[in-house]
Amino acid sequence: MYNLVQFLGFSWMFVNMTVRFFILGKESFYDTFHTIADMMYFCQMLAVVESINAAIGVTKSPVIPSVIQLFGRNFILFIIFGTMEEMQNKAVVFFVFYMWSTIEIFRYPYYMLCCIDMDWKVLTWLRYTVWIPLYPLGCLAEAVSVIQSIPVFNETGRFSFTLPYPMEIKVRFSFFLQVYLIMLFLGLYINFRHLYKQRRRHYGQKKKKIH
Repeated sequence: MYNLVQFLGFSWMFVNMTVRFFILGKESFYDTFHTIADMMYFCQMLAVVESINAAIGVTKSPVIPSVIQLFGRNFILFIIFGTMEEMQNKAVVFFVFYMWSTIEIFRYPYYMLCCIDMDWKVLTWLRYTVWIPLYPLGCLAEAVSVIQSIPVFNETGRFSFTLPYPMEIKVRFSFFLQVYLIMLFLGLYINFRHLYKQRRRHYGQKKKKIH
């Protein structure tokens, strides 16, 4: 049921953004957040279940990749987009949400079929292949959103603070965003390596069975 709910949620977002793009063109980019955000909030908060299940052993998924993806997406969604109205009307929101949705509309139905011991070869291939171009593109879109938010956070001073006496140094939130950019690409490497191992393990076993 969890996989079904997530699949329906991300499918709705994917179809919504696709249809609006074909009707409105580039104009649809700038109000993506106000159209999609509520559903994205719901799906990403619900995604906490995946990390919890991995941590307590309900699923065999490794904890670290699951937590990295959860933290990374929620940081972008709740902090970069959610707290800054200036970011909500930028085109980058469309590309971030579209990359996320495209990945998940293949991942969740694959998990659904696994729960009932079914294997649809086309869907399995998409599950283990589509992330190869989409994960780097999604990471790039997230990085662009962080870079675009740095001057906004500097201008507003949001989340910045001053260290207590005797240091009295103002620490800008943009400093943490620059650190986060490094962590973003490190997280991409970890998840990319994990997914590559999964793909090699899955199709490697298939080849062994054939021979």
